[in-house]
Amino acid sequence: MKQKNGKFGSWMRNSITARMLVVGFLLLVLLIPLQFVKSLIIERASRQEAVIREINEKWGNEVLLSGPIVKIPYKVVSEEKIYNQKNNSYFTKRKELVKYAYFLPDKLTISAQVDTKPLNRSIYESVVYSAAIDVTGNFPKIDFSVGDILDENILWEKATVLLNTSNLKGIKTTPIVNLASETLTMTPQYSNENLNTIQSNYIPNAKELLATSHPFSFNLKINGSESLNFLPIGKETDVTMKSNWHSPSFDGNFLPEDTDKEISKDGFSASWRILQINRQFEQSFFGQLPNLTTSAFGTKLIIPVDEYQKSERTAKYGFMVIGLTLLVFLLIQLVSKIYIHPFQYVMIGLALVMFYTLLISISEHSTFFKAYSIAAVSVLGLVTVYSRAIIKGFKFPMLICASLASLYGFIYVIIQLENYALLVGSIGLFLILSTIMFASRNIDWNNAS
Repeated sequence: MKQKNGKFGSWMRNSITARMLVVGFLLLVLLIPLQFVKSLIIERASRQEAVIREINEKWGNEVLLSGPIVKIPYKVVSEEKIYNQKNNSYFTKRKELVKYAYFLPDKLTISAQVDTKPLNRSIYESVVYSAAIDVTGNFPKIDFSVGDILDENILWEKATVLLNTSNLKGIKTTPIVNLASETLTMTPQYSNENLNTIQSNYIPNAKELLATSHPFSFNLKINGSESLNFLPIGKETDVTMKSNWHSPSFDGNFLPEDTDKEISKDGFSASWRILQINRQFEQSFFGQLPNLTTSAFGTKLIIPVDEYQKSERTAKYGFMVIGLTLLVFLLIQLVSKIYIHPFQYVMIGLALVMFYTLLISISEHSTFFKAYSIAAVSVLGLVTVYSRAIIKGFKFPMLICASLASLYGFIYVIIQLENYALLVGSIGLFLILSTIMFASRNIDWNNAS
């Protein structure tokens, strides 16, 4: 039995094939703790999202604003013939229903000043904003002839003005709409739609007031987070937005004018101009106001790639880092004829896995660059000192240190890039493969069993 073990041990020590199989098996085993690290990153990122969502809900969620809209009820009279069995005759039953007509403005001009600030809870940070919104414009002459509605059926005395928003909680001043010479106070109304409705008191002398084109204006201060969007309900809608946020993402159905868009480290400014012909709905509705949110546009105040996203991207290269490092040790073992025990390979692999746990834990309390540097230097020093104990001398340990440092530097550059990440990564991997092929060209593979 001892003789068999001696032969097996000798084969493990002297066979290139056996060493490669052992290193390949150990690499697959090391994927298990690496996967645990990836799960930890996902868990911490999910925790961050939950905390940020809770902060935003208390401050004010994303804002979508639509309005003002004139709402006027009208009567619809229907007649129904009903058969009377007692006297074998028909009689006519008249039924009155109240429906509503909605009229959108001809001109809508919105100016928004958005001031952002960070909110912290423990180690997590969210970016919220306070927006001061000024709205002006004018309504056209209200015309019911489009809907074939008689004047005597129009309930002018119950005409109101509506504003719709996705965020009632964030409103910090009671909106007051100035309509021509009238001042209208707004109050919230129950709504089961995706937008909450704010409705004014009844418009005094609505029939005379709405018989001609009439201007309107109102101011609104509102707290929000993530995004600020508007609906282009005017025949001509002009929106200007300014903010101190440096990383806006313009989304929705319309993009701002290129000539009026400026983005710098101190903030951004942008303007939109949308005409009726640019969107798919008319200026008046009879019976029901449809969902117009598909035409929304505005700005998302995105947070640049955070530490968890960078850590997750870094961990995706974990297999490559561990595999290439173990391959370097294998090549050194083949060239130097020094035997490296499988346990020592495992220790080296676990040290490389520890890089990612150090990275995510330190990055929660510092910048990603500092966390990456500390984690890389720590693991680099540990692996170099350990390899010095395995491989006597300084030549090969310094080679390992240089190759691992180059690999960490290469990965850091890749994760900082966006447009050229794939190109740089492909070129880098090609160079790494070329180097390995060149370094292994003189190995006598014929000794493999």
